[in-house]
Amino acid sequence: MNSLVSNEVYDVESGLRKVIESAKANFCESVDVAINLNINSSKSDEQVRGCVVLPKGLGREVRVAVFAKGGYLEMAKEAMADIVGDEELIEEVKKKQCKLDVDWCLTTPDFMASVSSVAKILGPKGLMPNPKFNTVTFELAKAIKIIKSGQIRFKSDKTGIVHAKIGNVKFSIEDLLENFNAIISAVKQCKPASIKGLYFKDVFVISTMGKSVKVENLNN
Repeated sequence: MNSLVSNEVYDVESGLRKVIESAKANFCESVDVAINLNINSSKSDEQVRGCVVLPKGLGREVRVAVFAKGGYLEMAKEAMADIVGDEELIEEVKKKQCKLDVDWCLTTPDFMASVSSVAKILGPKGLMPNPKFNTVTFELAKAIKIIKSGQIRFKSDKTGIVHAKIGNVKFSIEDLLENFNAIISAVKQCKPASIKGLYFKDVFVISTMGKSVKVENLNN
């Protein structure tokens, strides 16, 4: 995590303003949130993961690939999936002939076995379809629409921190705040049952090249 602007703790709105004011790069910096959780990430039952739709989107195109067959290929194309294919696409992925420059991969339940053959390629990139994220579904059009509207996934890292993008420095404070509240709410809903007391230790907002800004306690 980048160094702190100061040791001061800001309310969320003021913290976001501070982040935007301190963003000086000659490109449009992303705005992220880092949530330091009171969990033991070495315990499987205390790992935090999930997905959430950011109400104001990400401020960029979200790209989707779909692995399917038959009529589901046409369904995916009509729903504006960016890359669509069947076994042939899987073979291209295996041979590294297809660069999957996407944010999400989807498939249908009846095609999951075929997609599993490239799990070692998709998994490390966080792209393996997963029923928990509704990326293994027959309702491809609905899933693609939701994802492209600004769905993100989150997962606690080895140090117990959840990192997530909530927009960029061109967003209004109101839009950043709405996205911030959405990710905070989603992480709260994923609180492990074994955590009885404090869940959030610290919360920071930060831009790509800027310094971290600590914001108020959000445990309540």
